[in-house]
Parts: sequence; structure tokens; C-alpha cells
Amino acid sequence: MDRFESMRIFAKVVEASSFTTASEGLGLSTSMVSQHVKQLEERLGARLLNRTTRRMSLTEVGRAYYDRCKRLLSDLEEAESAVGQMRVNATPVFGVLHLAPAIADFTTRFPSISVEVMLSDRIVDLVDEGFDVAVRVEPLADSSLTTRQIASCRMVICGAPAYFKKHGAPRTPADLADHNCLTFTGASYMRAWHLVSSKAEALDVSLKGNLRSNNAAVLLWAALEGQGLVAMPNYMVGDSLKSGALRTVLDDYAAPPLTIRAVYPHGRHLSAKVRTFVDFLAARFGREPPWESEAKTNGNRAAVGADCKSRGKGRNSRLI
Repeated sequence: MDRFESMRIFAKVVEASSFTTASEGLGLSTSMVSQHVKQLEERLGARLLNRTTRRMSLTEVGRAYYDRCKRLLSDLEEAESAVGQMRVNATPVFGVLHLAPAIADFTTRFPSISVEVMLSDRIVDLVDEGFDVAVRVEPLADSSLTTRQIASCRMVICGAPAYFKKHGAPRTPADLADHNCLTFTGASYMRAWHLVSSKAEALDVSLKGNLRSNNAAVLLWAALEGQGLVAMPNYMVGDSLKSGALRTVLDDYAAPPLTIRAVYPHGRHLSAKVRTFVDFLAARFGREPPWESEAKTNGNRAAVGADCKSRGKGRNSRLI
């Protein structure tokens, strides 16, 4: 009999506290399960289990052997999964704009690892749905998951020059009440417009607008056409800011940066393929993400300030 298979069966018997229950889960006969355990005991020259007609328990040697079996089986599982398919989940916009080119480079560098990418705004259950790793921005409620920061991003409020020419630019968060704010109904971290006061206090911003969508691309398109203002992570609008197609406003009221994380199930071992992938993403995005370079090349604040002054749209501050 295969020694690793016997060890796996022995571990299942211990965890089930029953030969019968273990045999049902393994799809083997009870006699076959018993034979595997018996052969292990003969090979080791020691009794692993105390058996009676009513109960079963580990001997002292059996407990020590079980602990070693679990470690060895875990190592074997990791070795077998090091090369193979890896399932990755991410949000649609980040997935298309930034993760897709990264994965293309990753699979070129590591051709033995195949990657399946599933994009969704919904927060998936990594274990139940069979994902090895996810790339998310939202705060995590599941403490059983392990996370690693791979980059940061900033929420920015922006609009097209044509919009500011017609409507002026908001100078304070209170001014947003008089603007067409295009709002997102999907991921929670984008539903509200997070702004802070000069005292670093969170502001409750009242929004109104004629367009809502659970797809950020719909809102981005409308903003580029001069229909209104949007609040989005700068990884979504970095190229538009660099080109001048969009300009940011209210930069002095920006909330703290958001963290982009790699998320994977907690365990004693992190599989080699996931570790390699997460390390790759951290190296690619960790120093200066491509969406941050717009801050060095775009004179957004000065340009918007000039628009605002030319329109004479200044308003008195008020509570929001």
C-alpha cells in the first residue's frame, strides 16, 4: 500500500473519530480503511489507536504521529499545487486596466503557472468558490483571510474641462450640493464621497445627480462627456487626468489613501504559486503605481482654480 495514502487515511480516521465515518467520506470499505491503519502500525512497530466496540482514541505515539502526518500531507499538497492552475478574482476596472497587463507579464515569466481570472464587483468567498487569491480595495470583514498590501490609491473627485467651463468648479465640499454628482451603486467604498475637513474630520456630503450606476465605466464615460462630477479611485482615472481629459477638484479635502490588497485563505503554508504571484504584484505596483504618476505631470489644481475664478462661482461655506 502507498505510504502517503495510508497516512492520509489514518488522518481522516482520527479527524472523524470513526473508521466507519472515515470510510464513507473516503469512498472506501471499512475493512480497507482498517487495513491501511494496521499496515502503518506494523511498519512503525507501535499501536497508533486504542479501539473498543464503543470508542476509539489516539495513543501517545499515535498523537505524535498524527501531528507529523498532518505536516507532511500539507507539504505534499503544497508541492503538488506549486505548478498548476491558479484562480484569481478582482474588481472589473482594476482587473482590466492594471491586473490584465500584469498577469500577461507574469505568465510570460512563469509559463508553468496557468491563471484563470474572474472579475466581479461582488466580494467572493475564496474558499467556497475555489479562488487562490483576490485583489480587492474594500475593507475586509473576514478575519480568517490573510492580506498583503500591494499598492495604495486615492479617491479623487473630478470632471471634464467642458463641465467646469459651463458650471464652474466646487471650492468647498458644501458646493457639491449645486453640482451634478454622478454616483456609484456598486462596491461600498465608492458609494459615498469620502472627504475630510481641515481638522481631519470626516464630512457628511450631500449629493444629487441625474445618473447612478453599478458600473464605474458608465459614470466615467458621462464625466468625460462633461455631464457631471465623479468620485473614483485614481487607478480608474489616472490616464484621463494625465491627458487633461479630466481635472480633479477639492484636493485639499481628500480622504486618506485606500489600500489595495492581495487576499488569500489563511493557512500554515502559502502555496508557492500564490506566494510568487503576490510577490510579483507587490514588486510591480508597490513603489510607484502607474496611476500615481499623474500627480507629477498634471497641473489640475491650478487649472481648476483658474476656471473657478473666471466663473465667479465662489460660495459661502455651510454645514453638509
